[in-house]
Amino acid sequence: MADMLHLIKLCVGAEGVDDLLAWQHARFGDGPAEHVTRMWPRREAELLAGGSLYWVFKGAVLAHQRLLRLEERRGADGILRCALILAPEALRTEAQPRRPFQGWRYLKPADAPRDLPQGRGLTEPLPRDLLDAMSVIGLR
Repeated sequence: MADMLHLIKLCVGAEGVDDLLAWQHARFGDGPAEHVTRMWPRREAELLAGGSLYWVFKGAVLAHQRLLRLEERRGADGILRCALILAPEALRTEAQPRRPFQGWRYLKPADAPRDLPQGRGLTEPLPRDLLDAMSVIGLR
């Protein structure tokens, strides 16, 4: 069996986890959500061995959704793309600062933020400057 691997991506257009989930629910109902991306991950087997898509909101990872499968999607422009099919629920994580980047990146499980206990994470994340300072001294 392949080693597990995650993806990490900036969440553009959503203010936070609840906003993302509301948008996904309005678009996909109670079933799996999807996010379409231009590039197909080359490490598909590792991603599908239990991996998740970690979402970055306003400079911090705050949640992840389990990757269920990858599917082809052809855009109106005729270009073939990759749909990341995601579990409808999001697990909230400890806030982990992240600088902006383009597209998605692979994320090793050892580098992923820890999940918060059930029911936590419904409060506002720490301010960006405090998250950055904590990252500098090695706290997550």
